[in-house]
Amino acid sequence: MFDDLSDLYQQVILDHCKQPRNFRELPTPTCSAQGHNPLCGDQLKLFLAMDGEVIKDISFVGSGCCISKASASLLTENVKGKTRGEVQKMFDLVHDLVTTGKANGNLGKLAVFAGVHKFPARVKCAILAWHAVMAALKGDQQPVTTETETM
Repeated sequence: MFDDLSDLYQQVILDHCKQPRNFRELPTPTCSAQGHNPLCGDQLKLFLAMDGEVIKDISFVGSGCCISKASASLLTENVKGKTRGEVQKMFDLVHDLVTTGKANGNLGKLAVFAGVHKFPARVKCAILAWHAVMAALKGDQQPVTTETETM
């Protein structure tokens, strides 16, 4: 049990939880989205500044468990400079990773979430920010929630 927990809360996750990157509200976002995970209490809002198809800047605010905050922090670091299509591909890879534990591509630091699949309740925490970024890119105005999204 303790080995599984230490796998889940690896140093990278703890670092991003305690010192989340890009944790601020963008002053003039092009688009944004809100996400909520009622099971764990995670709430976040993502802000994106787009230049055509490319994410020029991204940030988030909110509160939640360590997995949720670390996921949002790592997401912001990894999607900056990427196109909508590239982010969709990353979403698919991360979704597969947190639900199966298998990395089907080069995910860099995002691979730290491989252990999440062992804790089904935490899968929703890890994928919430990813559903929110996809909603923002699509211009969806409704907040995403782990209770209505296919997780």
